[in-house]
Amino acid sequence: MKLRSFLAFAGFVMLIAATYCPLFRPFGITTWNMYDANKPYGIVVLLIAVVGIIGVVFMQASVARMAAWLSAILVFLFYILALLKIHTSFTFIPFHAVSRFLASKIKFKWGWWLLVAGPVLSLAGALGDKSRYKMPDQPQSDSQ
Repeated sequence: MKLRSFLAFAGFVMLIAATYCPLFRPFGITTWNMYDANKPYGIVVLLIAVVGIIGVVFMQASVARMAAWLSAILVFLFYILALLKIHTSFTFIPFHAVSRFLASKIKFKWGWWLLVAGPVLSLAGALGDKSRYKMPDQPQSDSQ
């Protein structure tokens, strides 16, 4: 396995592991992973990572590259959506100071580091420069 393929493989495995890591800690009571925050979105990210692993294992560079880009885009969107959700989840409270106080009690956890590092590694592996060596042509056998 080439180093680039290994980086892509490790990035996709890290992305799968990151979906189970704690991402949020609301009010210091419990921790939420991606599936607790948004289960369908977490399953889509998981499926994209599995497709990326399949692309790496079967040496389909275009599939692995597409999965790496999709995983990076999905993680970026998930971060933006998480920020929007945190800052708008208590807007039903008419007192803005109270709603800001409650929103400040939702903290990000260490799982975000893995969630970002996975797509970065997979992109580094999938977007690496093409191989400079060509596979030798197989001699044709004349079987008659």
